[in-house]
Amino acid sequence: MKAIYTLVLSTLVQAGYAAQHTNPNVIYILADDLGYGDVSCCSAQSKIHTPNIDKLASKGVLFTNAHTNSAVCTPTRYGILTGRYNWRSTLKSSVLNGFDKALIPASRATVATLLKANGYQTAAIGKWHLGWDWANIDAGPENVDYTKKIKNGPTALGFEYFYGFCGSLDMGPYVWVENDMPTMVPTKTTENKGKQSVWRKGVTSADFIHEQVLTTIKDSAISYIAQHACQKKPFFLYLPLSAPHTPILPSAEFRGKSGLDNPYADFVLMVDWVLGEITKTLAVHGIDQNTLVIFTSDNGCSPKADFEQLATKGHHPSGDFRGTKADIFEGGHRVPFIVSWPEKVKTGLSDQIICTTDLYATLADICHVKYPDNEAEDSYSFLPALKIKSKATLRTDAVHHSINGSFAIQKGEWKVIFCPGSGGWSEPMPNSKGIELLPPVQ
Repeated sequence: MKAIYTLVLSTLVQAGYAAQHTNPNVIYILADDLGYGDVSCCSAQSKIHTPNIDKLASKGVLFTNAHTNSAVCTPTRYGILTGRYNWRSTLKSSVLNGFDKALIPASRATVATLLKANGYQTAAIGKWHLGWDWANIDAGPENVDYTKKIKNGPTALGFEYFYGFCGSLDMGPYVWVENDMPTMVPTKTTENKGKQSVWRKGVTSADFIHEQVLTTIKDSAISYIAQHACQKKPFFLYLPLSAPHTPILPSAEFRGKSGLDNPYADFVLMVDWVLGEITKTLAVHGIDQNTLVIFTSDNGCSPKADFEQLATKGHHPSGDFRGTKADIFEGGHRVPFIVSWPEKVKTGLSDQIICTTDLYATLADICHVKYPDNEAEDSYSFLPALKIKSKATLRTDAVHHSINGSFAIQKGEWKVIFCPGSGGWSEPMPNSKGIELLPPVQ
């Protein structure tokens, strides 16, 4: 039966019967801790060649002045889905852990609820890191009941399908969840103390294998695309990857492939491969022309990549910019940002300032949907920057936020930082010796 289905699908695609929609399919691919300088189309000096990311850029628009709303994981994800700066939420600094409760209330509109209400099928596959309520969590993490459904997770926020895990790949519990239900009860505890492959001690289910997580996310995404390619409704797939965040675990075929003697560089190549597999799948199913693909990162590169070692090879993960993940400096929040939509978007570069909070307004603009003033307050449509007809006003400034809650504002060629030092992990760090002698504003 499966073979017959595959043959029929292939025949339909070849005959030009792939589903056609007024609105495009949308795939938002979010790398985890990928630096601006790690992508060869962003930095001519990059020693990591990323052919699939470069190819996507060659077919779309590469934004050279794109920023995350925060320099760390959870807050950026909040901004992507809600169109709001994360400091409007209860999380004023740092990130959530794997047992924290849901950050986004079910009453808050998200990109998924917006699109679902306007005829889209919606799915999220991969790293969530926005909290949800484990069964019996009020009795403590050690008492979580993994035989029962989670609450206030992705399906409460507009996603009709979810397959993924709660936090970063280095924080427990290490358990897959599909549509609110843990796929297996964890029966063991794992921990790894490798220099770059470290993950914290946590309960682990038998089907959760750290080394296979990125490939599992890729395979699940390809399966979803295949199932929904020829349906009448367009789909929205939010695809937050687990890499190249720690633990840095490139598979065997990618180890040493970068030639930089650094597993992080190899892991970046694996992320590039995942993107390539996704775009190939779109072409196979005949939906590549009317699918809007956005590829970006949730913040800058982590120091765990070993900047010093990479520098000996002439590679700088933040490119020409100062700082790393967590910082208020540019390396903390300036990220690769590529938009491809062959049917509508001409190729090119854009230095228009955009922010990861802008997804909400952009998709609402595509769908010709208006929303209340108390939704997506910090979102601006970037359709005009794509040379697509729009009445939207382009963004002129952006607010940045570091891991310790420090702020900066960028407007035009100017940026003001409201703290001494980095506000993050680069020197001078918050509370470091002598920082009280520095100006409070930069």
